[in-house]
Amino acid sequence: MADVGDFGVVGRVDTWTFFTNHAHILFLVAADPDLRVRDLAIRVGITERATQRIIADLSEVGILSVERLGRRNRYTVNHGLHLRHPVEAHHTVGELIAWMGVTPNEG
Repeated sequence: MADVGDFGVVGRVDTWTFFTNHAHILFLVAADPDLRVRDLAIRVGITERATQRIIADLSEVGILSVERLGRRNRYTVNHGLHLRHPVEAHHTVGELIAWMGVTPNEG
């Protein structure tokens, strides 16, 4: 029997996801703002270097702010910022996070 992928296409197994690695990092730091870059990278399945670039991207546009606490970072999400693409720009970062059911880790 032929291998049937996610959408019924014979011989094709899709590996794409609906959310980008940027969104994955955002969801993770929204849930736990004290996660280390290494832990974020492992959970998303990317390199630490790629994780650092994503954090820099999110910080540059104001979605995240990064506070240095000793040798660690703490991330704060700007929930009121509108999403960037015109298709979803009428929604905020906070709405996306809430829609995903992400709640902060209380410790």
